[in-house]
Amino acid sequence: MKKLFLIFIVFVLTGCTYAGPYVTNISRTKSGDLKVEKCMMEHNILGTVSTKNCTTDIIG
Repeated sequence: MKKLFLIFIVFVLTGCTYAGPYVTNISRTKSGDLKVEKCMMEHNILGTVSTKNCTTDIIG
């Protein structure tokens, strides 16, 4: 039982959290359309924040 509890604690402490997708950048194209970039945000136990799975949408 103690081993299972310790394994559970290790998984909780070393896990990453994901949030999103969030808008990370908005800009204009040469033709005047809006370019919106969205990415998934990842936050790990060390406090490092990174992005992954980015997509770009053109609105115009």
